[in-house]
Amino acid sequence: MVSTGSTNESFEYAPAPESRGIVDIKASYGLFIDGKFVDGRGEAFKSVNPATEEVLAEVSEANEADVDAAVKAARKAQRGWARMPGAERAKYLFRIARIIQERSREIAVLESIDNGKPIKESRDVDIPLAAAYFFYYAGWADKLEYSGFGSTPLGVAGQVIPWNFPFLMLSWKIAPALACGNTVVLKPAETTPLTALLFAEICQQADLPPGVVNILTGAGSTGQALVSHPDVDKVAFTGSTAVGRAIAQSVAGSEKRVTLELGGKAANIVFDDAPIDQAVEGIVNGIFFNQGHVCCAGSRLLVQESVAEDVLERLKRRMGTLRLGDPLDKNTDVGAINSAAQLSRIRELSAVGEEEGAERWSAPCELPSNGFWFPPTLFTGVSQAHRIAREEIFGPVLSVLTFRTPAEAVAKANNSPYGLSAGIWTEKGSRILQVASELRAGVIWANTFNKFDPTSPFGGYKESGYGREGGRHGLEAYLR
Repeated sequence: MVSTGSTNESFEYAPAPESRGIVDIKASYGLFIDGKFVDGRGEAFKSVNPATEEVLAEVSEANEADVDAAVKAARKAQRGWARMPGAERAKYLFRIARIIQERSREIAVLESIDNGKPIKESRDVDIPLAAAYFFYYAGWADKLEYSGFGSTPLGVAGQVIPWNFPFLMLSWKIAPALACGNTVVLKPAETTPLTALLFAEICQQADLPPGVVNILTGAGSTGQALVSHPDVDKVAFTGSTAVGRAIAQSVAGSEKRVTLELGGKAANIVFDDAPIDQAVEGIVNGIFFNQGHVCCAGSRLLVQESVAEDVLERLKRRMGTLRLGDPLDKNTDVGAINSAAQLSRIRELSAVGEEEGAERWSAPCELPSNGFWFPPTLFTGVSQAHRIAREEIFGPVLSVLTFRTPAEAVAKANNSPYGLSAGIWTEKGSRILQVASELRAGVIWANTFNKFDPTSPFGGYKESGYGREGGRHGLEAYLR
């Protein structure tokens, strides 16, 4: 039963679950090294469905010896891969992109089972975008001399990706690296390894030369061994600012090239002349897409005082229509929190928000009895000093602040240790250009939010990291 938000009436909707039958989840998985699946030398760990707490599979943990074997395989393969004409490398990337499209339903279902995100997001956003990144960088493989960054690959890339967009982040990392002639050792997040292992199967299906892509599963120690390996030329990391800072310190003094895409606390600025209903949809998409597990999520809403009451009224009404539940139900808007640890973090910071005096409002919804869940929530009466306005919650929690003038909006938006993204809502193009020029953020959306395209670079400033992924600029990270 879902409330319409505008009246006391309600309507019933029939669940529309996607079938799990399209996915063949194995009981156990090994590591993918030199084109083959092999047993890991570390202890196995469990991959869990966050919506049900069901154990999906046992996965091998790579130790230092496994990391060394994968790096050696990548180094051996890199010589031939780099000498291969760009047009030939492009054929492999095009082939991978087409296989992703052909197996998109299978990948999307597995992503939602292992990650907890709604199937309509993995089906309509993550997997199509992943294929698009491979298509895009396939087109660059024989045109590197026109990139402006040279055409010589770095060598072996050690890549560590997060759990919020497992397959999409894999494509962001692997596609440009391969296009430029590098080989890859990639470590997916411990809680979401299954689609990376499926990608290993896709590499086999595409007849990618052995060693060009290697997949190592494991926890933080595996990632640490990878980024600190002396024969890794390039480190690419997406994840928390704390881990990114540790990586930067660990490679300091070496010749390794590094790109870091870290945390964010994006401001979503709504001016009094904005189209309110459109802005409300953008606010909802900005913070509740993927349960707020988005580094560029619009987690700080800045609303001009004259329209704040109207915006909040409409926003609460819209939040009341969001459907929370089974990630495989095509009707679901808000899925499961990825892990018990992340749920604990969201609960902790939400409790702190109330202790600091902010007023909490959560959308009325029934939480499932099993799994990890948190209702769409907003806080009003938030000040700049509140932890919920400064720290990355990484969940479906929105902090609302108000402003009077554009200058005050910019000052509040920039009053953050992060600088990854921002949103501006106004009908005045001149205001968009003026405010955007003053915001210290790597990605700025106008009258929309969370829109991505392979041709556009993405990255941040300050504690949100450095380097760019996507677009022509994404080639620079993998060329000498």
